[in-house]
Amino acid sequence: MQTTILYIGRDTEITIVMNRLLNARPEWKGICVCTDEEAVSICEEQKIDLVLLGNGIDQNCEEVLRAKLLSIKPNLKIIQHYGGGSGLLYGEIMGALG
Repeated sequence: MQTTILYIGRDTEITIVMNRLLNARPEWKGICVCTDEEAVSICEEQKIDLVLLGNGIDQNCEEVLRAKLLSIKPNLKIIQHYGGGSGLLYGEIMGALG
């Protein structure tokens, strides 16, 4: 069964890289967006197992976004990911899902 991971970041280039990294593993399905509106819409329409918050999201936006996503899916796991190699990413995801 695939794990669906929603990545939200503000930097388009990093978002493209994250899309490649998340979708490189057959057990993961990565969906990567740059706006909160896209993220909320996807969360409403699809089964999401984990949300990664990327760089560029300020604290106020993060709080509002977390509240919106959790109002849609109260048990949704949301973690921060601000960079690092693919090994760090894998560890963060497996730790959150474990």
